[in-house]
Amino acid sequence: MVMRESRFAIGGRAPRIALFSGNYNYTRDGANQALNRLVDHLERHRGARVRVYSPTSRTPAFEPKGELVSAPSVRIPLRPDYRMALGLTPGVRNDLIRFQPDLIHVSAPDLLGQGAVAYAHEQGLPVVASVHTSFETYLEYYGLGWLRPNLERRLNAFYADCDYVLAPNPAMADQMAREGLGDRMRVWSRGVDQELFNPGRRDLDWRRAQGLADDETVIVFFGRVVLEKGLAVFADAFDLIKAANPKARVMVIGDGPARAWMQKRLPDAVFTGLLSGPALGRAVASGDILLNPSITETFSNVVLEAMASGLTPVCADAPNNRSLFRDGVSGVLAPSRDAASYAWAAGQLISDPVRRADLAAAAQAASAGYSWSAILDGVADIYTLALHSASTQPLAA
Repeated sequence: MVMRESRFAIGGRAPRIALFSGNYNYTRDGANQALNRLVDHLERHRGARVRVYSPTSRTPAFEPKGELVSAPSVRIPLRPDYRMALGLTPGVRNDLIRFQPDLIHVSAPDLLGQGAVAYAHEQGLPVVASVHTSFETYLEYYGLGWLRPNLERRLNAFYADCDYVLAPNPAMADQMAREGLGDRMRVWSRGVDQELFNPGRRDLDWRRAQGLADDETVIVFFGRVVLEKGLAVFADAFDLIKAANPKARVMVIGDGPARAWMQKRLPDAVFTGLLSGPALGRAVASGDILLNPSITETFSNVVLEAMASGLTPVCADAPNNRSLFRDGVSGVLAPSRDAASYAWAAGQLISDPVRRADLAAAAQAASAGYSWSAILDGVADIYTLALHSASTQPLAA
């Protein structure tokens, strides 16, 4: 296989990458989808060999890319749909020693990730970390907001021990650089499959089969149905939208442990369940407005996919969304917890379909700049910097 850049090779051979993940394939979310795409790209286009260490399940959500090694884990309290690795256990460590990686990539600051970073320092290996979730924002949804300062200190210390840290948007990279990581920060954006997500997949017959009339405006919730995605704000906002616009409806694309809560809260909503492939592209393109009040994402793949599908985004005023679209030009930003602001913005779009179409067209045009191939090659280039750096000493905390 011809690699795009010969320096990616180590001693004339393909590099070995050990990737550590908190969830590589047992649920389907944006983080593990991005990691699987990265592994597939590294192996098929850059000649790397990738071994992935992650908690696993007897009922995985999809077939993983790369060589997957199961890390011992337990269910996470309050979130039984996710698992927590028990660290770099002797079995995992022995497998890692046999694999002899050239570089460590950690994608979660959990016990397994911490153990992997410690192992890398012992062996003099470079470490690349990628940020996928704003874990500190989760706490208040579970009554644990008082723990946030301590968690933020621990997160900062974790990333300070890595040679390069990949943030999903420039605003987060700049913030982390100012907080002490300096020139270790890089941006790993995300791409979108334009063939799968595009307005051409809009299907009115399918909409009608779901009980959605042609003259109804479909407000879409898209993603994991979990409380930290802002479900309460979404439901409150839709109550206000519905009061002013009787022909508004909700379509929930996705699934999760809070589905029963949401069905009770929005009994008239259409729930598609978990979809993938063309069925997912059709469902997204068949909506009208994406309403996303979540502040826990660091990139928000679903917003980009909705933009590519021709929906008008109405989203939380957060760095990830500001990096994807311009407020008032290709979407609308609203204060993250202000249900009335979301309702007002959506109501304006419902009453002015021409403006809504203009914003949707601008959003789709903006999405065209997110090529998976170019973005993933950028990650491989950062690996090259780490592999051939004159020094792999960790940044002092």
